[in-house]
Amino acid sequence: MAGFRGIDKAFFPIKNVSSVIEIFKHQLEKVSEPDLALLSIIVGAVENSLTCSRPNAPLQLCEPMEPSSLPTLEIHTVESLYNKFHAIIKSAVDPVVKTSREKVYATREIVKKVSDVVWNTLSRSYYKDRAHLQSLYSYLTGNKLDCFGVAFAVVAGCQVLGYSDVHLALSEDHAWVVFGQYGTETAEVTWHGKGNEDKRGQEIGKGVSARSWLYVNNKPVICTRAMEVAALVSAINPSLNTAHDAYEVALLQQELLWLLYDLGHLAKYPMAIGNLGDLEEISATAGRIPCDVLFKEAIASARQNYTNMHVYPYTYQGGYFYRNKMYEEAFESWANASDVIRKYNYSRDDEEIYKEFLEIANELIPHIMKVESSGFSANSILKKPQCFAHLLRFYDGICQWEEGSATPVLHIGWAKPLVNTISKFDADVRAKVNIICETAEDRIEQQHNFNNHSNGSTNCLNNNNYCVPKKQDLSPPGTDLINAIESKVNSAEESRNSPCLHPSIEALTAACSEKILNPEYLLQGGGSPFVGCDETPPVQDTGKKNSDKEQSSPSTSRQTDEDQNKITTSVVTSPTVILHSQKMKGLKELLLAEKLNTHAISLHLTAQSQVQVGKKTRNDGATTTTTDNGMRAKRTRRE
Repeated sequence: MAGFRGIDKAFFPIKNVSSVIEIFKHQLEKVSEPDLALLSIIVGAVENSLTCSRPNAPLQLCEPMEPSSLPTLEIHTVESLYNKFHAIIKSAVDPVVKTSREKVYATREIVKKVSDVVWNTLSRSYYKDRAHLQSLYSYLTGNKLDCFGVAFAVVAGCQVLGYSDVHLALSEDHAWVVFGQYGTETAEVTWHGKGNEDKRGQEIGKGVSARSWLYVNNKPVICTRAMEVAALVSAINPSLNTAHDAYEVALLQQELLWLLYDLGHLAKYPMAIGNLGDLEEISATAGRIPCDVLFKEAIASARQNYTNMHVYPYTYQGGYFYRNKMYEEAFESWANASDVIRKYNYSRDDEEIYKEFLEIANELIPHIMKVESSGFSANSILKKPQCFAHLLRFYDGICQWEEGSATPVLHIGWAKPLVNTISKFDADVRAKVNIICETAEDRIEQQHNFNNHSNGSTNCLNNNNYCVPKKQDLSPPGTDLINAIESKVNSAEESRNSPCLHPSIEALTAACSEKILNPEYLLQGGGSPFVGCDETPPVQDTGKKNSDKEQSSPSTSRQTDEDQNKITTSVVTSPTVILHSQKMKGLKELLLAEKLNTHAISLHLTAQSQVQVGKKTRNDGATTTTTDNGMRAKRTRRE
């Protein structure tokens, strides 16, 4: 990795987006290993020149006369910074000397030395989480890096030294490295929050902290070299301020992400796919996959590759639905996000995702309620029991996130918006939701199902959902319901061509594959056969002779159709939600009361005694309690 390769010089000077794309394409396709330092310096130079060096520029940059034009970047500028980075790294650690066939792996000592040299050369007089500090250009021109930038610099530094086994590991709010012959060694190389600098070089724990959201329960994105290129592209920040982006930088990021997408390097990187979806929503590329499909792909990737332990793919999708006034779909996405966070214990390191959920609960949902309650539209979500069920599932996940944690999540600031939101749903709408309180036996069965389907062969979905084939991952909302209805109709058709059975048996058989059997019906014969169904299939006289069956076949078929219609209707009008948290289970009767006791609901939600309801059992069978402290600024999101 000593100096520029001759072929790289042919791409300079850089004057437009296309020339940057060509350099990245060449690095990804034509060389054995993309040069991380080179690519980070180039995109950092472009980003900083367009976002940080415009003191007199207007706040809003309109599309330029030549949309792909960039400030000229000469080769001597890039080469000078490139050689400077090499010198910094090699001054602290000697490059590895090896034969052409020898494979040398990094040690923890090597990783620690590289992280120390990066850390010790940073300026101490700036706020480390502000924008545009993630590239090596920022490091080499101003000695400034954010958390991600430090981790990326360590990996790029190890690459300079000849250690190709050191790679980035990315959670949704943190970065560290993996290394070693089998890539199983881990090391902290940066900080998270205050007072954690001394963790550099330490192994990522196997206990409480490793199972926190910060470390995504040991399900991070482990990068290849090409995925590290995707990480540096995904980290590009086009923002000029909180309201405006630099058009050229956003265009560059979008086209680079499409290049990486086409080469297959985003398939296991859900957040990068979500970033691309955000960019496509702002400015769609002709002939490309629409943004809503990209958001679904990000969710599918998180389910398939990381056992559904990532939250942001759902909040990306929920934000898209919210901005496009698809409020029922937004409720479902947010409930699905909450189903992921319920798997963790809250700690102060989780402030970033805490603020995300707080914004949804206290700003976005109340805004929806205000918009939807201003009229009496027949399609208002306030008249849909399913929306109320999504709302309960959303808060149930938050409450379960709190259980077993040393720090409470819910306080009066959460309770007031919740009560106001629930009160917007009429009693008859709330009464149509079939609320089931999870038992200890249910939790054991759920854990068993998760373990059976956590190998990637199927996609385990969220609370109140069951594993479905992969082909359903990208289906639009409501596909599962449509498939269930079609299955019932097909079952009815098949019954006409098969020997006549008792209609109740036919109806039960047709629905068994889609619905949850009601234990009371099985044990006592009372109520509906399925959870969420209001009707029991009608029973006809079984004392008729066989000779009468042929005469009654037409009416039997009609009766079967009626049974199917009743079941289908109940699926639509009587959604079922399973409550797992102690707080929400305790609220069941209050939530379904004709007149809401808002004071009692608020007291129950904020009761601190509910926080330590016992340690929460993870899907992997481990129990957790708490993590250490630390604070972190909210990341910039495109909204």
